[in-house]
Amino acid sequence: MNVLEITNLSKLYKNKKAVENIEFVLKEKKCTALLGPNGAGKTTTLNMIAGLLSPTTGGIRSPLLNEKQDLRTMIGFLPQYPSFYGWMSGKEYMMFAGEVCGLTKKEAETRTGSLLQLVGLEEAKNRRINQYSGGMKQRLGIAQALIHKPKLILLDEPVSALDPFGRREVLELMKRLKEETTILFSTHILNDAEEISDYVLFMNEGKLIESGSLKEVRDRNTEKMFKLQFSQSASTFAPLFSQYEINIYEDTMVMNIQDDERAKNDVFQIVLRENLPLLKFEQSNPSLEDIFMKVVKK
Repeated sequence: MNVLEITNLSKLYKNKKAVENIEFVLKEKKCTALLGPNGAGKTTTLNMIAGLLSPTTGGIRSPLLNEKQDLRTMIGFLPQYPSFYGWMSGKEYMMFAGEVCGLTKKEAETRTGSLLQLVGLEEAKNRRINQYSGGMKQRLGIAQALIHKPKLILLDEPVSALDPFGRREVLELMKRLKEETTILFSTHILNDAEEISDYVLFMNEGKLIESGSLKEVRDRNTEKMFKLQFSQSASTFAPLFSQYEINIYEDTMVMNIQDDERAKNDVFQIVLRENLPLLKFEQSNPSLEDIFMKVVKK
């Protein structure tokens, strides 16, 4: 089921299009990464979905709501640079956020307890926020975004400013959260997206240039490749692999292929039949960053 549907969404600033005619859907209880370099339009897109910016054109709707219901009631949002009242404790801040969202004091207290436990801040709930580490503040921010049980949470660069330990804490939390709710998060760190996302959206210069599940994006953009390293010059054996597109780099042969399983069988049959001095065989598996760079250059 779709939780959110975006159609022809654009944002214009003084004749400059920050976001240009993007379309995508968010699936229920799936994690989607909005990827792109700084200035690609990621934050503008999230701010429009969160209701902090009005689109110039386009639509943002949820099949879960009727036309009279406010979309913002089903969204939790953590901005890139969240602000906290440092003099409050984590528990006080969560209670405050719950009451702002319209929860009763009892409801806010119940949600505060369960969420602080979920994000690993139960033992620090009575400490002032100004004593929290960066990772703890981000986890508190995520807990705040969940206080009203949203169907969708938006996280803008949730780990970009954190040290490796804090980054790992937040990523592990996001893995747990996607079992309960839908997540859309922006990042320019593609390794993070590769680790936790079900779907990816590639943005560049305000445009959506690629989208789909991780598998779909890989299948569309991956050039399958074998690398064969021999104990002598690879050019000696090139005629044996004339049916493939190959490049020779001293003792290494790089082979571009279409059907990887069939090609693998053929290659090993040739190696065994001709008793070739093969030292090493590698099958390439390009990273999401490799794919992104390729798509941007198109």
